[in-house]
Amino acid sequence: MNSWADVAVPRFNESYIFPALNLKSTATGNLVSLPQYRDIRMYVCGITPYDATHLGHAATYIAFDLVNRYIRSAGQMMHFVENVTDIDDPLLERAIRDGQSWESLATSQIELFKGDMTDLHILPPENFIGAVESIPLVVKAVEIMQNRSAIYELSKDLYFRVKSDSQFGSRAHLSFDEMIEISRQRGGDPDRSGKENPLDALVWMQQRQGEPGWPSPFGIGRPGWHIECCAIALAYLDKDPSDQFCIDIQGGGSDLQFPHHDISAAQARVLGEKEFARIYMHAGMIGFDGEKMSKSKGNLVLVSTLVSSGVDPMVIRCALLQGHYAQDRMWNQQLLTDAQLFIERMRSALSREEVAPTTDLIENMIHLLSQDLNTPSLFVALELWCHQTESGLQGGCAGELSRAIDALLGIAF
Repeated sequence: MNSWADVAVPRFNESYIFPALNLKSTATGNLVSLPQYRDIRMYVCGITPYDATHLGHAATYIAFDLVNRYIRSAGQMMHFVENVTDIDDPLLERAIRDGQSWESLATSQIELFKGDMTDLHILPPENFIGAVESIPLVVKAVEIMQNRSAIYELSKDLYFRVKSDSQFGSRAHLSFDEMIEISRQRGGDPDRSGKENPLDALVWMQQRQGEPGWPSPFGIGRPGWHIECCAIALAYLDKDPSDQFCIDIQGGGSDLQFPHHDISAAQARVLGEKEFARIYMHAGMIGFDGEKMSKSKGNLVLVSTLVSSGVDPMVIRCALLQGHYAQDRMWNQQLLTDAQLFIERMRSALSREEVAPTTDLIENMIHLLSQDLNTPSLFVALELWCHQTESGLQGGCAGELSRAIDALLGIAF
């Protein structure tokens, strides 16, 4: 699957020193440093394309875009892979509801998503992989797990034994009862009769009447959700047998922490025979009117709707960046208003012939980002610089600061 158009990133002044990027891993609750001596491997879970990109999606992909930009600005290579779950129950259900084919629905929403990502200046993944095109990878992964006694059959469907991974459940820090309840809410089938363990995960579902299917050694059917991401990540990113981890970052929204990421990691341990990710990184949820923003609640604020109404995508990006990526937070019109005022103030300050010193500011920006992407403090520093510039302080280079903000934050003036 083709990704969206590349986004130009200004070259960073080589005189600046980038410390290791420290990110909080939800599996441990601790900050973990990314290696500085080699390329970085990041897998981010993409959309299920049955509706347009809302601000919760945008906040998540902007967070991982900051990681990408930091690593690239530091002079390292980032290998970034993102999937699209272009076959899944919600997609099929929405297509039936709307009276169209699931293929046309998926295609239209994927194209809209790509446009939103371009508008928001999010760097495209090196590999943008659909679930349908990953089916050969899934089949291969399931065959390997079968040989390792991690798979069993139930009414011709195939399930992964989660206890094949001794670490299963440890990353999410949930009790068994909590895992059961969350699994019910997030696409699992813990109440299906005949399963060895209620939390065992579907890896291959035999074709149901009226639904699409693809041939495989297990019969005509389609992949389960968790194995899709696991198979893609291992195929495209697990390239260093000497590393104790398959990849460096497994990322997505916090609602993916369990069951999706924990089960993907469990399957990867069986397949790769080592821990899946060095860091499990999760972005907080964006709410609206006091509730989580979600398709099921019908309270979505869509990126495309805001842009079509005349809102500058850079204002949307700025509004989302002013909160910390890992925190749940509410969206409201005031955030857009404040972001618009900030953008206008920065543009005015940057247009001056003489501006306040910028070298220390840029060094501080780098430091704040290196500490778990501390954007709230970074914006405080930028506001202070604007005040200093407006007060007549001199000695800086507006062009260098503008390029640094573009490179690190993805905000182009």
